Amino acid sequence: MTLTAALVERVVRAALEEDAPTGDLTSECLVPAEAGIEAALVARQPGVLAGGAVFAAAFTLTDPSVLVDLEVADGAAFRAGEVLATVRGSARSVLQAERVALNFVQRMSGIATLTARYVEAVRGTHARVVDTRKTTPGLRAFERYAVTAGGGRNHRLSLSDAVLAKDNHLAVLAAAGRSLPDVLRAARAALPHTVHVEVEVDRLEQIEQVLEGGADTVMLDNFSLADLRAGVALVAGRATVEASGGVDLGSVAAIAATGVDVISVGALTHSAPALDLGLDVTVRSSVAATRVAREAVRPSDGGPA
Repeated sequence: MTLTAALVERVVRAALEEDAPTGDLTSECLVPAEAGIEAALVARQPGVLAGGAVFAAAFTLTDPSVLVDLEVADGAAFRAGEVLATVRGSARSVLQAERVALNFVQRMSGIATLTARYVEAVRGTHARVVDTRKTTPGLRAFERYAVTAGGGRNHRLSLSDAVLAKDNHLAVLAAAGRSLPDVLRAARAALPHTVHVEVEVDRLEQIEQVLEGGADTVMLDNFSLADLRAGVALVAGRATVEASGGVDLGSVAAIAATGVDVISVGALTHSAPALDLGLDVTVRSSVAATRVAREAVRPSDGGPA
């Protein structure tokens, strides 16, 4: 999962317009137009950074003259008290963009930090931790990028990317009297050879039918640890085995130890707490002085801004 400059600009512009549709009334009324500001993005707690380029974009799209210097790269771990980025420019511009910038980087770093904990919990096994489509509408790309920054992997990105037959799909087929192996074989014949086919099952007895239909991945949904082990043995390398449902930090290591290949975790995106990061003002100066500082500092290479 990557974030292009065009994607970052589109999403961040929408957020800025939502937050200040006709400008920042407070700053325009109270802050002198010539006032400059220097501030630092400081970690209040340890974590893993994600969204540095998105953080920067909130400021530079508000005012292209604002300088953002990223001190820590996405995917890097940091300690409480560490400076993650510095911001210099017009006080009005920095204050206007502050909340949008923090909202993005706090949310994305929270996801990266939680993901890193899951990845660490399964270290030593061959299981990979992946996300799901349980994301915030409109922010899926940012949230799933944050998963990769934390060391996790992405599942299919959208409904258009792969076939994934879940319990409701199977219920419709059963009600219509359709044979699951026959339906899967027909789908295989109609689809391009590059399309991945996955089927969710909730009972061991369903596995052979799914394999008979030629599925690439069998998802074992809400299986006990004993049934996960049995499911892995039944599949016997004929397909990728994914475990889903009931996964948390207390259970993920035991699930990985059953031999499954993939563990999908909706909590990575739908339940990750925002990380506590703050923007601390360190120096106040005139805008003119800030422009001099801009010329003395090389702009960051931290990605699309």
